[in-house]
Amino acid sequence: MAVAGAAGWVDAVVGGGGLLLIPTLLLAFPQLSPAVALGTNKLTAVTGTAVAAVTFARRTKLDRSVALSAGLLALPSAGLGALSASQLPTAWFRPVIMALLVGVAVFVALRPTFGAVEGAEAVTRRRRLLAIAVAGCGIGFYDGVFGPGTGTFLILVFTGLLSLEFVQSSALAKIVNVGTNLGALCVFALQGQVLWLLGACMAVCNIAGAALGARTALKRGSGFVRAVLIVAVTGMVVKLAIDQFG
Repeated sequence: MAVAGAAGWVDAVVGGGGLLLIPTLLLAFPQLSPAVALGTNKLTAVTGTAVAAVTFARRTKLDRSVALSAGLLALPSAGLGALSASQLPTAWFRPVIMALLVGVAVFVALRPTFGAVEGAEAVTRRRRLLAIAVAGCGIGFYDGVFGPGTGTFLILVFTGLLSLEFVQSSALAKIVNVGTNLGALCVFALQGQVLWLLGACMAVCNIAGAALGARTALKRGSGFVRAVLIVAVTGMVVKLAIDQFG
């Protein structure tokens, strides 16, 4: 439950809370199958992400059409990903995701203006549609089938394609992440791969962590989100490398 609170904070700021919570579930309950750990994590994550999304929506400027469109697309995409999870070995994903995350960390570190200045007025309709498709379909499917770094990838897509500040991108990411978590949760639930009581208990802590994380990001601004993003991405690369080669 303590880790669920920490995961909620991380998820609300930059994403990646699942990398904390899923290994903890498997360590605390070694009899759990990976699918049950993923399903229970989705139950926990969807509550905290929803609270963070509401907090961001009340206190920052949002492109609601992008958020709603991408979020609705994410529901079936994540569900499809969850259905495919048992057929696609996660070992296939790790090397690609590690390479992407390393590239992300280097890019963000070397581009201090990335995510610091808003330029949404100049964004074309084509780029908005591309952002919706990539976030809702591509990343939605990825979250259902594998998941690590989903929130981070959403932030980067919205920052890069919509020229938003990190805080605004994080706000959009939370709304879409609600859709990805809910879509995957529905599939895991139908398959009987959710521990409801455990997930509900962790959800209480996750909600508290998410609410605190969202308020921290809003208060501290894009510079803080940028710093946490680089730290979180580095941690994700290390964790995935241990899983792959350890």
